[in-house]
Amino acid sequence: MDHSLPEIRTPWRTATLVASALAALELVILVALCVVLLAKPVSQHVQQAAEKKVFAPVKAKPRVATPVGKPKLTRAETSVIVLNGNGRSGAASDGAARVRSHGYTIGTVGNAPRSDFTRTLVMFRPGYRPEAVRLARDLKVKIVGPLDGLRPRDMMGAHVALIIGS
Repeated sequence: MDHSLPEIRTPWRTATLVASALAALELVILVALCVVLLAKPVSQHVQQAAEKKVFAPVKAKPRVATPVGKPKLTRAETSVIVLNGNGRSGAASDGAARVRSHGYTIGTVGNAPRSDFTRTLVMFRPGYRPEAVRLARDLKVKIVGPLDGLRPRDMMGAHVALIIGS
């Protein structure tokens, strides 16, 4: 005997696919509604927090003055390289004349690696900070720091460098 089973149709598969599609559509609609309803208040809150942080008063850090010590070299023994850092013709030679008038020895006069220095500054080789501070005080220069952008061999034997800014 031959028994053939009738083909079983499964309507539950079609119903499952339709229900899943409807659920996905509902999820998309809910996400879109949440974005529309919550985006503006959240963005306003984030913007207010950012403005509060940006416009907050700046707290000045207290400066700790490190003792400079006494210069080991006299003004005549201190060699100074004078560099034009502003690009104006003759600025370095004018600066060298000012340095020489205070009794310092001029090592060399030339152009700085860059010509966009906005302020005049004094830089020093390691171990010559007191001499640099004395030179800055003599010339009424406010910025004194270690070599930055210059290597000791660029100093050509000079102890400190005066970079003329604009």
